[in-house]
Amino acid sequence: METIKYLKSKLGYGVGAVGLDLSYGMFYSFLAKYLTDVLGLSSSFLLILTPIARIWDGINDPMMGTIVDNTHTKMGKYRPWILRGSMLNAIVLVFLFSNPLKLTGVALCAYVAIAYVAWGMTNTMADIPYWSMVPSFTSDPKERSLISTLARTFSGIGQGAVSILAPVIMTAVSITEKPDVNGVMGKVHDARSYVICAAVCAVCLVLFSGLSVFTTKETVSTKPAEKFSFKSAFNVIKSNDQLIVFMVFAMISNAGWYLTSGVATYYFDVVVGDPNKQSSFSLFQAVGSVVGLLLLPFLQKFMSKRRAYQASLAITASGYIMMAVGSFADVFILMCLGYLVAAIGMASMFIAQTVFLADVVDYGEVKLGFRSESITFSMKGFLQKMAYTMQTIILFASLGISKYDGALHNQNPESAKLAITLMMTVIPPVLFIISLIIFTKKFKLHGDFMDEVTKIVTENRIAREKAAEEA
Repeated sequence: METIKYLKSKLGYGVGAVGLDLSYGMFYSFLAKYLTDVLGLSSSFLLILTPIARIWDGINDPMMGTIVDNTHTKMGKYRPWILRGSMLNAIVLVFLFSNPLKLTGVALCAYVAIAYVAWGMTNTMADIPYWSMVPSFTSDPKERSLISTLARTFSGIGQGAVSILAPVIMTAVSITEKPDVNGVMGKVHDARSYVICAAVCAVCLVLFSGLSVFTTKETVSTKPAEKFSFKSAFNVIKSNDQLIVFMVFAMISNAGWYLTSGVATYYFDVVVGDPNKQSSFSLFQAVGSVVGLLLLPFLQKFMSKRRAYQASLAITASGYIMMAVGSFADVFILMCLGYLVAAIGMASMFIAQTVFLADVVDYGEVKLGFRSESITFSMKGFLQKMAYTMQTIILFASLGISKYDGALHNQNPESAKLAITLMMTVIPPVLFIISLIIFTKKFKLHGDFMDEVTKIVTENRIAREKAAEEA
């Protein structure tokens, strides 16, 4: 019976990642093309919008982390926010992919800016408490790795579902046709197709988050942190040097991966001339993500967690080299195989990053004298948004410089096609290599040092439990 309850709780926790990543997938992979091609917004406006939104995230994310840390309800401190945030994020997602008032000009820009920022805020409301639960389950590194792997498994399912099914769904429900490079009329993704796909993701987000909330119990109770202040949140972040290092190397590697996801819709429409090929391409990524979930545990049988992470990044970079060769040689199957290899490495890397962040929480407790799970894990969501910002800066700057025109689809100039291809296959591995160098030189939570940190944290937890029993 206890085993069944254990599995139910862990599976219930993992299911929540499916809904969150359905929303992520629509936002990170399809929003840029919707804004440039359907709404016709300029690259210059979007190039300004994303950094401004990140300035607010820098304030909002640690604030939300502290609010979660100080929450006390019968459901615990994490689950109420997961439910509220998911419901609000679902609503905002639909509005972000629609223009119900048929706005134009400045009014449309203002509407998009508000919806864009609101998506980030509501996503933060659900994402921070969701991932903050990882270290609260256990202090055991192997157990954390298992839970992180499970959550990443479901996360990969959500990402794969969006990348594979969204192009098919949008083509099926689209009512707009345009000629391809050969003059043959075919469906293109129009406003109707985007909003329907976003609505499907929104409904699934609420359903899966609800399942996660009502099948998961918070197993570790911690006393509330101090009331929020920007000074205290800033001090937590500033004083944890390994959190800053983690933010830098993870942000750079994640930006490389997001760049391919965001550019893929442009690549298959503009360069390949067949948007539906994105589904086949993404299928290889989905398979690679599943296989990659087994890679980290396998590698750790033969090497340390640090070496396994380095190997994961190296595998990812090698997959991108295959993709680049396949793209320039016009060999689609080689591109697909390269994406599969890259996805194997990235899935392993994402799991390791989640475990590293839990280690960063422990390190923060030892260094600062108190735990701050939610503030620390709020940086995970923030780094993902910063990675997305890096992606959009590269994307929109390149589109502007290369004279991309969303109204032309596959009739764009060769300069735009070359820029899109470089962003798809060449720039990402460069970012992975930079990330690998920073990780290798600056991240110190491994080996004997991390063993000592874990020992101190375990002793602190036992002392707290003993004190609570005596009280």
